[in-house]
Amino acid sequence: MNALPWTIYLSFAGSALALVAGARSAANARWVALLTALAGGVVSLFAAREFTPGPGLQTIVNLPWIRELGIRYHLAADGISLTMVVLTGLAATAGILFSWNIKDRAGEFFALYLALIGGVYGVFLSADAFVLFVFYEIAIVPKYFLIAIWGSKNREYAAMKLVLYSFAGSAVMLGGLLWAYGAAGGRSFALNDLAAAAVNFSRGDQIGMFALVFFGFAVLAGMFPFHTWAPTGHAAAPTAASMLLAGVVMKLGAYGCLRVAMPLFPVGLAFWQPAIAWLAIAGILYAGLVALVQDDFKFVIGYSSVSHMGFVLLGLAAANSQSVAGAVLQMYSHGIIAGLLFAVVGRMVYERTHTRRLVDLRAMPLHRLLPFAALTFVIAGLASMGMPGFSGFPAELTILIGTWKTSPLWALFAASGILVAAAFTLRAIQVSFFGTTDKSVPASAVDHRPFEPITWAEKAGTVLLVAATVYIGLKPDALLNWITPALNSPLFQAALKGGTP
Repeated sequence: MNALPWTIYLSFAGSALALVAGARSAANARWVALLTALAGGVVSLFAAREFTPGPGLQTIVNLPWIRELGIRYHLAADGISLTMVVLTGLAATAGILFSWNIKDRAGEFFALYLALIGGVYGVFLSADAFVLFVFYEIAIVPKYFLIAIWGSKNREYAAMKLVLYSFAGSAVMLGGLLWAYGAAGGRSFALNDLAAAAVNFSRGDQIGMFALVFFGFAVLAGMFPFHTWAPTGHAAAPTAASMLLAGVVMKLGAYGCLRVAMPLFPVGLAFWQPAIAWLAIAGILYAGLVALVQDDFKFVIGYSSVSHMGFVLLGLAAANSQSVAGAVLQMYSHGIIAGLLFAVVGRMVYERTHTRRLVDLRAMPLHRLLPFAALTFVIAGLASMGMPGFSGFPAELTILIGTWKTSPLWALFAASGILVAAAFTLRAIQVSFFGTTDKSVPASAVDHRPFEPITWAEKAGTVLLVAATVYIGLKPDALLNWITPALNSPLFQAALKGGTP
């Protein structure tokens, strides 16, 4: 456990080294980035082996930072944060493998990429609200440049929209934290201290503070109706950035809702619970139906991410130990599966066919031209639909069972979203990889050049992500045995009292 902060430090050191190495060659920058990401992943796995599940955050580092404001550099971990750290290591490594073709300003690309990863690790390990906010902002800034410089069409618009939404959410969230800090006497930003002080806040204050903090974080989680940045950003981002946006960056928002808003303001959670649940259900159904009619392959996956993140938010809204454990498991599962889907669409298909339009792709027999890509997308699609044997199945099932205990009506509406997910996923598989030649598509719309073979890096990234979703699909207790004890912490017990709406 004591090695976990090195995931942060290695990422930032690797960022600087990749920038220097990139001045010599793109290959040097790639290898520095890959070794850095692998090192972070290995550290997280070694920490997982030493981890003893239990309630409460286990302090790793606790040093004074800004004494006058009571801000401490306090890093800690429990089963929830450790799950997210392991996810980050997997997603970071796979993203680099699927970016092995980056040549243009490769040093800068991988430097920004690793800086983002360092910020993400920092958020998941922060036990001080102000330190968490700093790392949260560090993770946001590189996203703009990754999309605006290396993205595809409409990249400037998508990058600006993503950052404006993110910073707007951050400003609202910070306002809520400062309100709570002031009401607590302005002595400490430690999550434990704020939670202890919040017991004495008035009901009105808790309702207001919760709204600012929860919905501020929920913007980055893709909550309906604040979700529109997500499909646009995913579609314009380069493959690795799409994988990170869906895989870990959207999880920062959901993690903030769980780690900060819910335990600090349980009275506010009880007040806003029905609204959050219905917004989550609206996101599940609306985004799924929009994905069903999209012609841009990346937009299909972008909207599917919003729909699947709706299950995470619903699990949080149901507010009992089972639903919340399912939400954390879904955060891991979606991070792996969405990363795999974006890797196939963005790298294996788009960078070879030079089109993302389904009407164009159906004119190509991609199941014969790119059989590895077709097989990978079928596997990822089945996992995304929640088929048994993949991580999405135990995650969504646990959420729905937990939600049923709070409100059978919520569970029934959410379950219908699984049918919508099956519809848009099967449509995407059939049209993009198994569509028949369509004579209505002009020949000029299709690039007929021989396709570049699937590379070793793409195969390695695929194997890593498929193994990660299959392993947890077959052994969900490997993560649930970490997550469930963490929810017995006093920080969560006031919020997870059965979730009666």
